[in-house]
Amino acid sequence: MHARPVSDDQILARLRAEFAGHRIWRSVRRDGLLGDWVATLHDPAAGVDPTVVCDTARELREALIRERFRAVAKGR
Repeated sequence: MHARPVSDDQILARLRAEFAGHRIWRSVRRDGLLGDWVATLHDPAAGVDPTVVCDTARELREALIRERFRAVAKGR
């Protein structure tokens, strides 16, 4: 039995649910294809950097976890 691949929409939905303090989306490259994974901070308690840009969803998730810890360390 083969597992169905997870779509970008499903990954975005999971990231958005887990990191509700950020607006999360995929950038669009000049050629019209999807590019970087981007998160913009909307709740100061959720992070420190106003924008986080990563090559992959996994990298973005890891960066947002670090952001969460940074916000806690700053007492936000």
